[in-house]
Amino acid sequence: MDIIENLHLDLNLGDILEIVIKIALLIIAYLIVKPIGKKIIKASITKASRRENVSEGRIKTLEKLLLNVYSYTIIFVFIVTLFGIVGLPLGPLLAGAGVLGLAIGFGAQGLVSDIVTGFFILLERQIEVDDYVTTAGYDGIVEEVGLRTTKIRSFDGTLNFVPNRDIQGVSNHSRGIMRALVDIGISYGDDIDHAMRVLQTVCDEFQQDDRFEEGPDVLGVQSFGNSEVILRVLGKTKNMEQWAVERDMRKRIKEAFDHEGIEIPFPHQVHIMKEPK
Repeated sequence: MDIIENLHLDLNLGDILEIVIKIALLIIAYLIVKPIGKKIIKASITKASRRENVSEGRIKTLEKLLLNVYSYTIIFVFIVTLFGIVGLPLGPLLAGAGVLGLAIGFGAQGLVSDIVTGFFILLERQIEVDDYVTTAGYDGIVEEVGLRTTKIRSFDGTLNFVPNRDIQGVSNHSRGIMRALVDIGISYGDDIDHAMRVLQTVCDEFQQDDRFEEGPDVLGVQSFGNSEVILRVLGKTKNMEQWAVERDMRKRIKEAFDHEGIEIPFPHQVHIMKEPK
């Protein structure tokens, strides 16, 4: 009530018009300054990354974080300025907000935990934008790392908003060189040495593929199945290229085996017909 009583209710038409003009100018300034600030942040991040040779994922992570902080800051400045134009005393308002914040602070421990965890995630560079990660029961590509939540896009298109406090035991699949691993089965009646030579021929073809950093090569017999002998091929690929490489290799191996008459076993059903006595 004290705040309301302190409002200038006896304003004349000229004062009201002045306040309206100031609010309009404030809104216009907000609409102009906000995009300019975003452009400055993006340009500064890009310039700094070129000078420091920072990875693209790190650039996107810092850019989204700074834009997030900037948006909160400019909204806060806008609200404070608006209160000043209207004539609301900020002292009692901030004091009331402090008491209210203290009252709800005990219930906001999760929020504080999110912010602290988010800070250490950024500091330690556990995950960055465009990384493929598995954490908190989710599996997908990181789209944004914020101070409170992290956005992970699943491969089916679902966007998951994960509180930072739930991010524990991160598996980052995008750091360093990845491995392309292909297991292929041949029948027990086929010549293993011949099959391995055919596989190595396919591997030699893929060694010219720019997606490979090392290999691929035939490792040999991996295991024995119920109806097949498992042969393994392994190579090191560029980040996020392993799945496409594995698909292409399986297709090429199938074509090479068909050409050489090497059987890839598959389940058979045998039907026995009994004649009535």
